[in-house]
Amino acid sequence: MIAARRKAIGVLALCALSAAAAAAMVPRKALIDGAPAIDLQAMVPEQFGTWRIDPRVIPVQPGADLQKVIEESYDQTLARTYVNDHGYQIMLSIAYGGKRNQGMDIHRPEICYPSQGLALRRDTVDAQLLLDSRTLPVKRLVAGNGNRNEPISYWLVIGRSVASFGYGHRIALLKYGLTGRVPDGMLVRVSSVDNDEPRSFAMQDIFVRDLLSAVRPDDRERLLGAL
Repeated sequence: MIAARRKAIGVLALCALSAAAAAAMVPRKALIDGAPAIDLQAMVPEQFGTWRIDPRVIPVQPGADLQKVIEESYDQTLARTYVNDHGYQIMLSIAYGGKRNQGMDIHRPEICYPSQGLALRRDTVDAQLLLDSRTLPVKRLVAGNGNRNEPISYWLVIGRSVASFGYGHRIALLKYGLTGRVPDGMLVRVSSVDNDEPRSFAMQDIFVRDLLSAVRPDDRERLLGAL
């Protein structure tokens, strides 16, 4: 009887310690607390290099259900179409979550494009985008419907580092959680409607390099993380 009681007390003690440890590891402070606020509209120039916003393109507004999901998942979003002096168009989309980015995982292009009627035509592959003395790891895929062929490049930043969706995203959140911090998250996507896929990805690389050269150093770090 005494042994059983001691065992029960021991189990209760372990449960209490586990609960206390779990409570201690719950993130309590946002990584962005005290940092300058992000304003995507001001961060991304309307014109840079040979690129400027194409006034002929009016962004399609999402339906009510999708808009609700977006508002619950992100703090800010930006969607623009740019055109260069030769008439080549690049679509830029940025989604930012300051204190809430767990929902980003379901908005990866591999999921959101098919949900909008654009089938995936190529498997996602890893690629390296050259930036001066550094490289940016990106994901590339192709979606389309009928005659529309849309090569896509994107990357995800969690906190201050580039991460991947799925397992990589969850690991990044866990690492910050163990420090008691809630990381912010940013998904950057560029795409172009083009049947020539190698040309499209090459133009996207040029666009990204021109964009990053035009933004302020602090904003560049937020867009890239600490590579």
